[in-house]
Amino acid sequence: MQIPEHVLLFDGVCNLCNGAVQFIIKHDKKTVIKFASLQSTAGQELLNKYHINSETYDTMIYIQNQVVYTESNAALRIASKLGCFWKTAVLLYIFPEFIRNAFYRMVSRNRYRIFGKRETCMIPSPEIVSRFLDV
Repeated sequence: MQIPEHVLLFDGVCNLCNGAVQFIIKHDKKTVIKFASLQSTAGQELLNKYHINSETYDTMIYIQNQVVYTESNAALRIASKLGCFWKTAVLLYIFPEFIRNAFYRMVSRNRYRIFGKRETCMIPSPEIVSRFLDV
């Protein structure tokens, strides 16, 4: 599998994660970010390639130019690819990584309880299916 320059691996059964994917699709005007759920074949291949254990990660995983970013670093890298207003999220880099990641982990650990969980992964519509590595 050829790896695109920008890939977001996300929890396909998490409502918060699916909402984030829909948000990114809407605001990524240059359509640079591709997606794969952690549960998909492509997602599993990427986890294996980069030696990432999905059992220990309650996070989105962003791969940019074959460099892996997780937690708040992934979120801020993604924000930097979105429209003008959302790029300002990079100002959050002023906070130390341990603080940003503590907040990220708190949300991540409680995401199913707060936002719910789906029985199956999202199936992309025909308009956005080309943005997904494995459907």
